[in-house]
Amino acid sequence: MELVSVLVATLAAFASGAAYYGALADPWMAASGVERDAEGKPKGGQTPAIFAIAFLCQLTVAGMMRHVFTLSGIETLGAGFLAGLGIGLFFITPWIALNNLYSLRPRMLTIIDGGYAALSCAIMGLILTLF
Repeated sequence: MELVSVLVATLAAFASGAAYYGALADPWMAASGVERDAEGKPKGGQTPAIFAIAFLCQLTVAGMMRHVFTLSGIETLGAGFLAGLGIGLFFITPWIALNNLYSLRPRMLTIIDGGYAALSCAIMGLILTLF
């Protein structure tokens, strides 16, 4: 059952990313410096490999969160949500900020990407405690 919860959590986080970045596409592309083609889409296109690797990265996070939750006794929906939110806000977002700081990226990029890290990890945490 743990494998199922990890897969469902990954799918939910991946889907939330589509909605989140779909809604914030313009400010994200401006902050990240991604060049656009005439249709407003990223130049060079987005290959299926990008999405496959992104899914595998999220699968890795969900799997490790499941492991940490098991070791920590996190079993309730509220605890899963808060633990996931904390992982997104206090582990992943600071690392994003660190990378963006050293690469001289705009603060807005950290806010947008950090917001997604917090949201997706909270969703993962909630789902991981459902099963």
